[in-house]
Amino acid sequence: MSNNRVSSLSLSCLAALLFAACAANGSDAASDDAVDQSAEALKQRLPTIPDALAVPAGNKLAFALFGDGVQVYDCKTNADGAAVWTFRAPEADLFSGKHLAGIHYAGPTWEALDGSTVVGTRVAGVTVDASAIPWLLLSAVSPDQHGRMAGVTYIQRLETVGGLAPTTGCDAMQLGAVAEVDYTALYAFYKARGCATH
Repeated sequence: MSNNRVSSLSLSCLAALLFAACAANGSDAASDDAVDQSAEALKQRLPTIPDALAVPAGNKLAFALFGDGVQVYDCKTNADGAAVWTFRAPEADLFSGKHLAGIHYAGPTWEALDGSTVVGTRVAGVTVDASAIPWLLLSAVSPDQHGRMAGVTYIQRLETVGGLAPTTGCDAMQLGAVAEVDYTALYAFYKARGCATH
């Protein structure tokens, strides 16, 4: 079994645990406290997160999903006229354990099975592994008012494997070529209050 496959399986299990911690959705203070304590306990299972990617105070872990898909690149000319691989968008399925929970696509956008979406804008990035795309902190932009993505304030992209642009295959003779590079990542979603998972 490849190292990448082992990483994918362990990350999938971690995502399942994090989701389970937030599956309860109570309105009373006791329920909120129990969920908060559970989320905080499981949050410790996350990898050490660089300071640059820390979520601001007042936001709590709501749920996490495992992403498995591709990073799409186009062979284009840059401002200097050189042919380079240029990032277009991610295309990935999102999982809670073994269960499909949504999709991830251009925007970047995360869409739950209930149709609710959240778009993120990059706040910071850190290269943790030179062989993989960076870990990111993104701020949520106009999340849906209803559904699972309602109220999401921040998203972290963590534990990335693969996804980097190719180092070959793009030159003046290959403009317009498209490359789809396999990647996996763990996406942690935060909300301002509680740990609701609509």
